[in-house]
Amino acid sequence: MKPRFAEIRQSASFYLDIELKWNLARNTKGKKDTNAPRVWMILWKAARAVEQNALRSLNGLGLGLTDFAVLEILLNKGPLPVNTIGKKVLLTSGSITAAIDRLESKGLLTRTASPDDLRARIVKLTEPGRHLIEKAYARHACDMEKALSILKADERIELVRLLKKAGLWASSQLEGETPKPLNRIARRTTPAR
Repeated sequence: MKPRFAEIRQSASFYLDIELKWNLARNTKGKKDTNAPRVWMILWKAARAVEQNALRSLNGLGLGLTDFAVLEILLNKGPLPVNTIGKKVLLTSGSITAAIDRLESKGLLTRTASPDDLRARIVKLTEPGRHLIEKAYARHACDMEKALSILKADERIELVRLLKKAGLWASSQLEGETPKPLNRIARRTTPAR
């Protein structure tokens, strides 16, 4: 069976579009790493290297990334509903439940019924949990300081601004919406206090 003309044209258009994008990326290669695929690759490699430092730091503390993230969010935000913690640490409902179960079995946190919604559970650090995460967080902060010590304070501010800008834009593209103006992530000339 021969393909129809419309299918051939659509297929050709698709491959032409890919070829045009590839040529654009290839032709901008000499322009100081400005093409999007190159920027993505550098961002990915840098994130991976920093993540490996973070994982090594956490493993040295006897905590996994998920356990550390849950305890850290409770340290900084106080008691929270299980689903809120899951959203903040980017875990599915099943994964956050398993993490909470694991930490509760170790005596590091407790769950109680929410006074506002009896279906919801509020998670709170225990004293041993607070002691562990305070100690772990301080050590982790020192380890991450060392990993990022190559950047000066003003470079860190600029990096955070640019990463937020790129992240918000990319996220809006996934959701198919026009992002709110990114002016709130305006260039700062003085460090934030």
